[in-house]
Amino acid sequence: MNEQTQPATVRVFIALAPPDHAKEELARELRPAYDTHPHMRWNRIEDWHITLAFLGELPAETVPLLRPPLANLAADHQPLCLALRGSGTFDDRVLWSGIDGDLDELHMLAADVRTAVQNCGVAFEGRSLRPHLTLARARRGDRSSAGEIAEGLAGFTGRRWPAERLHLVGSNIGRSRGPIHYRDIEAWALGKGNCTGS
Repeated sequence: MNEQTQPATVRVFIALAPPDHAKEELARELRPAYDTHPHMRWNRIEDWHITLAFLGELPAETVPLLRPPLANLAADHQPLCLALRGSGTFDDRVLWSGIDGDLDELHMLAADVRTAVQNCGVAFEGRSLRPHLTLARARRGDRSSAGEIAEGLAGFTGRRWPAERLHLVGSNIGRSRGPIHYRDIEAWALGKGNCTGS
């Protein structure tokens, strides 16, 4: 009687994730803002990611169909050399860190990911890629906090790091009143090679 029923749908996206040392470097830079802006809804550091394709709510049985093409695609792409750099806001409320490095390759990877997803028959909103890490959201009515923090991070440039894995990620957004949590459904190593800037 205690069997947990699996949800009929899963909220899914495909992403790259910075390594721990890159996240820690940015978190150190953010530490003063955590203290001065505790009312911001800060994302968990372990959940920071660069979304390549946001698929939204999918039927649970659709997710396994994505695995083979994404595994093949990952094997065909070399690791990317990326860095966290600068900051900004979306709509005055969403605070983000920018991405620097192999941006042409990042856009090609994202385009290939989106094509693979569409070839699986999954329709999704194909917004243009704006590579970033979402760090926090301001509460409704707060139109200044995100901008203040972004201004303080404008000069930040992190060390370069290799993005070596493609992640298929599920989230619990909309399923509870607590914080958003992400979990890897699966991840695949990108093909052989080294990123050029490391």
